[in-house]
Amino acid sequence: MDMEALDRSDGTPSARKAATFSDYLTLARLDHATKQIFIVPGIALACLLRHTERKMLAVDLLLGFLAAVCIASANYVINEYLDRDFDRYHPTKSQRRAVQCEMCVVRVTSEWIVLLIAGLASALAANVTLFLIACVFALQGLIYNVPPVRTKDKPYLDVLSESVNNPLRLMIGWAMVDPTTLPPSSIILSYWLGGAFLMAAKRYSEYREIVTLHGRELLVRYRASFAHYSEVSLNVSCFTYGLLSTFFLAIFLIKYRLEYLLLMPAVIALFGQYLVLAMKPNSSAQNPEKLFKESGLMSLVGLLLVLFVLTTLIDIPGLSVFSSQRFITIR
Repeated sequence: MDMEALDRSDGTPSARKAATFSDYLTLARLDHATKQIFIVPGIALACLLRHTERKMLAVDLLLGFLAAVCIASANYVINEYLDRDFDRYHPTKSQRRAVQCEMCVVRVTSEWIVLLIAGLASALAANVTLFLIACVFALQGLIYNVPPVRTKDKPYLDVLSESVNNPLRLMIGWAMVDPTTLPPSSIILSYWLGGAFLMAAKRYSEYREIVTLHGRELLVRYRASFAHYSEVSLNVSCFTYGLLSTFFLAIFLIKYRLEYLLLMPAVIALFGQYLVLAMKPNSSAQNPEKLFKESGLMSLVGLLLVLFVLTTLIDIPGLSVFSSQRFITIR
């Protein structure tokens, strides 16, 4: 990309073609639907912890995933369109259709409304709890993207508001199984702060790469929140979010099944591997939908799944030492 061609006095590309139907459809980022994998732990935990007489049907799964995909896509539509004047300063996002094409605001708004209605209708068809969660999911997209609030331009609040999508996905999965309750607060907080770690790592990777190649001024023109960040503060925030996430996860594991404590080393290794990944040039941390191509990361996820199955099926009474007061005697 010719950064100088974009960085003119008026800040716009030299010429933009009229958007086609395909260009508008691209705004929805349907290829990012893989992120809905974060719904699955909610389903698994509800099945394990909630012994409800209600049977989860295939239609519940379909409606839940459809609701999540449609509302996420609706959020992406307004995200990409409202970011078009800022994304032109980003080395890769400057190639997005909203930057390269002249788009009609009426058509963009119509696409957002259609996706939003489809998502909310799917959620309501499943159950009321899922519908309410879906409403919060949609509201988050407005708070994060739309002025005058637009939390994505505010340091730290940008990470925390974007990562709230993580516990919302967890709750969507839970509501598919048991719409009468919500997950424990400890796992909601762990999921939220784990998402904050991922989003902070994404910004850390962007900061390192863009500042090195194009300078800090361009980075701040791309996203105002970066004016308040440094490489050190982003690194420390990743560390902090990771610690808090594992802290609340440990509380959840101790309260609901001690055997799951054996997952913690793999979880911590996963955090570490992801941070290493964020430090690499052109990192997949900047494009989470590509993480499935990272063999080291996927190996740790596979190990975590195996450990989860084993610790679900096998009772280990000796782990009770971690849930009661005991002292090491020396005589």
